[in-house]
Amino acid sequence: TDMKLNIANPSTGAMKCIKIDDELKLRVFYDKRMSQEVEGDILGDEFKGYVLKIAGGNDKQGFPMVQGVLVNHRVRLLLGAGAKSYRQRRAGERKRKSVRGCIVGHDLAVINLIVVKKGEQDVPGLTDVDHPRRLGPKRASRIRSLFNLTKDDDVRKFVISRKYTSATGKEQVKRPKIQRLVTPVVLQRKRQRAAVKTAAFQKAKADAAEYAKLYKT
Repeated sequence: TDMKLNIANPSTGAMKCIKIDDELKLRVFYDKRMSQEVEGDILGDEFKGYVLKIAGGNDKQGFPMVQGVLVNHRVRLLLGAGAKSYRQRRAGERKRKSVRGCIVGHDLAVINLIVVKKGEQDVPGLTDVDHPRRLGPKRASRIRSLFNLTKDDDVRKFVISRKYTSATGKEQVKRPKIQRLVTPVVLQRKRQRAAVKTAAFQKAKADAAEYAKLYKT
C-alpha cells in the first residue's frame, strides 16, 4: 500500500513529502499513537539518527486522525464546540461526524511527522534550507518570550517588521499592531474605571445613610 509521509522541520520551517510503498518501512508506524516518537533510520540512510514524532494524518477518504480516540479505524462521534474537524454553526449545537482514531494503521493515506531530533546528515529540502517566519508574534507577552525580554525592556523595539514596495513604487515598512501592550494611557484608563466605580460606591453609601436618617425622623 502506498502512503505519503509529510515531514516537517520546525527549526527551519521546511516540509518534505515522501511517498513510501514498502510495507516493511511502514510497519514501524503501525499501532503507534499520535505524539509517539519513531526512529527515522527505517526510512533510509539519509534519515539515520533522526527522531520523528507522529503529529496526525488522514485516511484514504480524507478523515483526520483525532487525538484521544483510541482506535485504529473510523468512528462516528457526537462533536460539539471546540472539537477538531467540526465547526459549530449555532450556540449549543452538536453533530455526529466521522473521525479517524489516533492509532496508525494500514488504511491511512498520509502520516504527518515532525522532526524532534536531527540526525548525522542533512536531508535535502528539509534541513539544508531555511524558511524564516514571514509574520512574527503580535501579542506583547509572546514577543517577550520569543526574545527573552524582561518587564523593563521596550517591546515596541522588537516587533518583527518587513519592507515591501507599494503599488506606487514606494518602499514601505509593515509591522503588526501590538496587542495587550500596557502603556501609560492604558493604566490611566484603568485608574479612571476604578475611580468611577469607587465614586459610585461612595455615592450609594452616602445616599443610603441620608435615606436612613430621613427614615428615622
